Formats: sequence, structure tokens, C-alpha cells
Amino acid sequence: MTSSPVISYSLSQRLIHWIMAALILFNLLFTEGMEELTEAAEEGQAVTPDMIASANIHAYVGIVVLCLAVIRLILRFTQGVPAAPADETPLAQMASKVTHATFYLLFFVMPIAGIAAYYFDIEAAGSLHAELLKLLMWALIVLHVGAVLVHQFVWKTPVAQRMIKG
Repeated sequence: MTSSPVISYSLSQRLIHWIMAALILFNLLFTEGMEELTEAAEEGQAVTPDMIASANIHAYVGIVVLCLAVIRLILRFTQGVPAAPADETPLAQMASKVTHATFYLLFFVMPIAGIAAYYFDIEAAGSLHAELLKLLMWALIVLHVGAVLVHQFVWKTPVAQRMIKG
């Protein structure tokens, strides 16, 4: 018995993708609470309950991203992923694989670094989380969205449909 090739992402894969995208964007855009709390603590200022609550939201969203990343990785291995478009160049296929592997690495490393910084006061992890990893995540998001747009409007390949429709 042969299995048929995967032509689209499953509903669960699509839901997790879009939920993670929203949560990651939320945490990338709304960092003030964590920054305010960190700055106040470093300067010896009073830390207010509002500061803690705001920082906790950032932390909890990051933990949810980490949990969803575990589920997403399991689904990737158990349900598979669609193959690259047949006419895609080997260079574009390699770029896609490297970009996706880096995303998955960040899905784990970024929240873990945040947890290490926030809950275990590991300053180096906080710097890594808030600087290099954040910059890399933004760069990958821009690259990913750009690649989807090129596929859709320049190469006329329906890769976006695999993450939108079943």
C-alpha cells in the first residue's frame, strides 16, 4: 500500500501556524511590559503589579508558543508537509528548507531564552532573546512573507493556498 503525497497542510497544522504567527507577532510588537519591568528592576525602582502583569502576559504568550511548537513539530513528522513546487529551483528549495529549519529552531530557542531570563534571571539569555533572536525572527518573517508573495504573484505557484485552504 502506497501513501498518497501530501498536497496541503492539515487543518490542525494550518490552525497552529496562524495561531503561532499571531502570538509571535503580538510578542514582537508588544514588549514594553517586559522592558519596563526589566528596566525598573535594574535601576532599583519599585516594581508595580501592573508591570508584573504586563510582563507575565509576554512570558505566558511565549510559553504558549513553545508548547504549540512542540505540537507543530509532532504534526510535521506524523502528517508530513507538501512537497516543494515541481518547477522550483534547487536553490529556492534549499533556501526554503533553511528558512523553515531556522524558524523551528527559533520557536524553541527564543521562548527558552526568555524563560531563562525571566524566571531564572540569566541576563545573557535575556540579551540574546531581546536582541539577536528578536532580530532574526523579524528577518525570517519578512523573508517568509516575501517568498510567499513572490510565489503567488511572480512565479504563480499556489504555495500560499496550502496554508489557507485544505
